[in-house]
Amino acid sequence: MTLPGGDFRMGDAFDEGHPDDAEGPVRTVTVEPFRIDATAVTNARFAGFVRATGYRTEAERYGSSFVFHLLLHPRARDSVLGAVAGAPWWLGVEGACWSAPEGPGSDVEGRADHLVVHVSYHDALAYCAWAGARLPTEAEWEYAARGGLEGRRYPWGDDFDADRMNIWQGDFPRVSTRPGGATGTVPVDAYGPNGSGLYNTSGNVWEWCADRFPPAGTERVIRGGSYLCHASYCNRYRVAARSRNTPDSSTGHGGFRCAWDVTAGDGT
Repeated sequence: MTLPGGDFRMGDAFDEGHPDDAEGPVRTVTVEPFRIDATAVTNARFAGFVRATGYRTEAERYGSSFVFHLLLHPRARDSVLGAVAGAPWWLGVEGACWSAPEGPGSDVEGRADHLVVHVSYHDALAYCAWAGARLPTEAEWEYAARGGLEGRRYPWGDDFDADRMNIWQGDFPRVSTRPGGATGTVPVDAYGPNGSGLYNTSGNVWEWCADRFPPAGTERVIRGGSYLCHASYCNRYRVAARSRNTPDSSTGHGGFRCAWDVTAGDGT
């Protein structure tokens, strides 16, 4: 999608963010015209990159990644390296990676149109370089995610609607009551687009942005929330919400979408 850019009001207009996330104050930000993918990168697209380049993700090189406990494949139980302190629902799993997202025994067959996960910031940069793209800045991401609705909580307005985004439903982290009974990623077109034609800017997977968090820090901004976000502990599926992770980290709910500069005379 090619977006015109311009001034917009960025940040949390409702003072609902976590203090450490620094979502405010609301301020006027200017973005230049740019292009951004309608969806985050899918398994099919990432598989094409791997076939073309032989690229191995950091999860593959490190030998493990983090899997949500209810999604662990039965054959991966002996591959669990341990739980994350303070977040025991996250399990370090040997062999978990983009092509085996629930650990050994799992695969992405039948999920070509799901968003790729277990990709680090560095992996996202490698894909973008191959695709002639870049990661969006945080301001570009929020501008696009809002779909023209400034000062609203969600891409469609202010009213919470679990049927319009892929987030946790039920008793986190023990029981999922989402229709179908399962949690995890969904196809890129499972929910309708926002006013700018972008899908899943609330929920599904966290998306890497180019910015550091904080600006002088080493962590990188992630945006959009994921299928694990829930009001009881996270509430980061709002368009102003933000979080961060170290650039070599990968998880079962982290992905990215591509952006491009728009030059004079670019009609795409």
